[in-house]
Amino acid sequence: MIRHQVRTLLGTRLGLSTAGRACAVQFGLLSGAVQLYLTFWPDSSLPRAAAFLTVVGLSAAGGVVRSWPRTRTSHEFLRPGFRVTIAVGDLFAQPGHLVIGSNDVFDTDCQDDLLIVHGSVQGQFLHRVYEGETARLDDDLGAALAGTPPVRVEERAAKRAGKLARYPPGTVAVLGSPERRYFLSAYGTMGNDLTVDSGPDQIWSSLAELWQAVHLHARREAVAMPVIGSGLARIDSMDHASLIKLILLSFVTRSRRSVVCKELTIVVLPEDYVRVDMLELAAFLRTM
Repeated sequence: MIRHQVRTLLGTRLGLSTAGRACAVQFGLLSGAVQLYLTFWPDSSLPRAAAFLTVVGLSAAGGVVRSWPRTRTSHEFLRPGFRVTIAVGDLFAQPGHLVIGSNDVFDTDCQDDLLIVHGSVQGQFLHRVYEGETARLDDDLGAALAGTPPVRVEERAAKRAGKLARYPPGTVAVLGSPERRYFLSAYGTMGNDLTVDSGPDQIWSSLAELWQAVHLHARREAVAMPVIGSGLARIDSMDHASLIKLILLSFVTRSRRSVVCKELTIVVLPEDYVRVDMLELAAFLRTM
């Protein structure tokens, strides 16, 4: 992680310009303090050359510290009031409501990693929230989807494993209690070959449905979500940073109309930190 932070800060144009500006600010503050000191104590024995080198060294160190890529960046939007945060960490350790990516048949079975991979967000959701009780999760999903008719039901001969009822793209199943909601968003299509497919257009339309569900059920409380589309959805045309920007653009655009929630946190897995440039994302947030 440290190697990636060094490369982000000193190996990119944005990183160098950010560090340069921070160093310049530190140099101005420190040199001003030294000049003030010499004004009031002109007979000071402080060597001019030593003072200059000290100011330069402290400015460089302070600038690097101030511009060092963080594992968390936030931006506050004032009209209307809401906050967006990008953080590296554990999705399930975040406070508030959670978004869980899903597919259009809402498969849940993790056996042999055939349909849902144990280590995926969906797999962790089953084991950490439902304690591995697939039947209980399926019952709750059935209740949540009762008012949404499937668009098609596959034949078992065509899809050899998993669920058969396909729901409209972007369908959101709302689980949990008012204190802790789980929004399962169908942003991908589970093919009959048991691989998930999605794309930028599909994610964009599913996000619109997601924000509406959050608006209705989250009571404007904090919501955390993963970088949807970065796992097994096979979106080869977009990297992690592009997916995060897509989510941010969709959320901020919708929030300009009316507040969806007071804070949205996009959680990046620690192992994916090397795939994102936090300085670039922080700059992107400031331009929105």
